[in-house]
Amino acid sequence: MLDESLALLRQGYAWLPDLTRSQGPGPVRTRLLGRPAVALRGPEAVRFFYDEDHVRRRTALPEPVLSTLFGKGAVHTLDGPEHRTRKELFVNLLKDRAAVQDLVEHVTVEWEHALGEWRGRPRVHLFDEFGLLLTRAVCTWAGAPLADQPERDVRELARDLIAMVDGFATAGPRHWRARRARSRQEERLAALVDELRRRALTETPAPSSRTAPSSRTASPTPSPAPSSSFSSSHEVVRAVAAHRDADGAPLDARTAAVEILNVLRPTAAIAWYAVFGAHALHRHPELRAPLAQDRGGYARAFAHEVRRFYPFAPFVAGLAPSRLEWHGEPIPEGAFVLLDLYGQNHDPQLWESPYVFDPERFTGREPGRDELVPQGGGEAATGHRCPGEDITVAVLAALLPRLSRLSYDVPAQDLRIPLHRMPTRPRSGFVVAHVA
Repeated sequence: MLDESLALLRQGYAWLPDLTRSQGPGPVRTRLLGRPAVALRGPEAVRFFYDEDHVRRRTALPEPVLSTLFGKGAVHTLDGPEHRTRKELFVNLLKDRAAVQDLVEHVTVEWEHALGEWRGRPRVHLFDEFGLLLTRAVCTWAGAPLADQPERDVRELARDLIAMVDGFATAGPRHWRARRARSRQEERLAALVDELRRRALTETPAPSSRTAPSSRTASPTPSPAPSSSFSSSHEVVRAVAAHRDADGAPLDARTAAVEILNVLRPTAAIAWYAVFGAHALHRHPELRAPLAQDRGGYARAFAHEVRRFYPFAPFVAGLAPSRLEWHGEPIPEGAFVLLDLYGQNHDPQLWESPYVFDPERFTGREPGRDELVPQGGGEAATGHRCPGEDITVAVLAALLPRLSRLSYDVPAQDLRIPLHRMPTRPRSGFVVAHVA
């Protein structure tokens, strides 16, 4: 069987669906990176994939992905007790309802600030602007330094967070840009973790409390804390710096930086879904009014449909630790096991008219745990499902109704979304004019 690695890079999101159509029902067999690979889809396959007796993550992720998207030593590379202990850190930080709402409030403050700037420009590149406002919001919320940083450094951080996502699935210039971005931000955050730990040895920590977001035009309240580039507005940075793994040891500063980025980067990456939401509103202007009114949770339904319909992650992968069987079909030890996320989100056995954008399919109901899987499946608390999924849905449900109430023109541009590019987005990045 021929290795399909180049075909994957060439075809992108269409690769696995094309193989599925050519091979027929059952698991899809192929080869990737010199290994046999078996691709599965469907809720039952999700449960099989996220069972650690079936699929392991350690050593499964290739080095190019670790050096761009996740970072070396990240929670995504762990299994067993080590994974559960590290994952608990993220679940505690990212699935707390008050924390999610707090981040949403920071996002809406940044949205209002961005609107003031957009109204003075002839044209606005929405993808770039979403990335910038989300970066500002998550850094303020997480306690990462921003307030005392020059504007060029803030924009560089936003570009770097986006670059880490944009370059993980390519071998070209985007990939090397992503490597440089990760190296630059890991070094910066590792130094900040070291600083925070040094100060912790000499300070009596004050009780933790969340600060409400405020306009950047308001006069800041002086802090009693010593002068530092760290903010203490939320516990994310401090919690990662203080975290101890299953062996009882703290994370080394570089790994702590990796995990801080694994909060900042995915939040900035909501820019992809936000610009897809803009694309959906442009293609379906009749949906602007119900989204603007947001009756009966329509904004959440719209957010879910954006995540289902538009392509983001093509699949997730792990390794078979021993010889396995799926419905009587053998999976050899050491084979890649792929969970076809894009294929499942467009599977006609799960979704009526799967290539039609229709938020009504989610009105009045939340999707099943293993049904809608743009950010993985299974349980976030114990498995590899993204613990930031609640944040993604909540942020989109806040941003997209505001976008639908905004008046703007869409000048002529290339709004095609190429499936061979991973991750993809509208070619033009979605440019708007005359924002009012």
